[in-house]
Amino acid sequence: MQLGHPMLTAEIRAARQKLVLDHFRDEVRQEWDDVLSTFPHPHYELIPTMQVHDGDTAVRGYYHDTRVAFPDQDHEIIAFRHSDDAVIAEFWLLGTHLGPLGAIPATGSRFRVRMTAYFLFDTDENLVCERVYFDTLTMLKQLIGGLSMKNPKNWLLAARCLKGLLSMSGDEPHPSLVNTTSPAFAD
Repeated sequence: MQLGHPMLTAEIRAARQKLVLDHFRDEVRQEWDDVLSTFPHPHYELIPTMQVHDGDTAVRGYYHDTRVAFPDQDHEIIAFRHSDDAVIAEFWLLGTHLGPLGAIPATGSRFRVRMTAYFLFDTDENLVCERVYFDTLTMLKQLIGGLSMKNPKNWLLAARCLKGLLSMSGDEPHPSLVNTTSPAFAD
């Protein structure tokens, strides 16, 4: 819990949950102006890839790139949990890999990956960050593992996917995600 957050009331909980549901709905509809309106300053942290997308231009670029890779991206909400400074959403993310995902070429494979997103709020009840956690290996197994290696035409695609994956593995993590400090706990 961050100091200064008001006690979570039913009204705050309901308002936050509505905002997060609107955010999810507008992402699926690809109504980017509406999604961005849920933040005073858009900010995404993708923990599995150690990337940060900060500000309108960067977040729009993230939306563009993910929808080129997965134009039919959707979700199935599993549960919401509430804390003093966050709504924690568990959900399945799903889609079809129809365009490049970074340096990984499209495979045409479907994926369904369980995720958790922390929607963090400041003391004025503004959404300040969506921090997303998921298992990249599960996603990659579905995207690349869906290729039939019995079909020789997939051999080159599989090699290109591996090359793309390796080229992306050297990316430097965003400093704000690795240079953290432990909170001071009272005894």
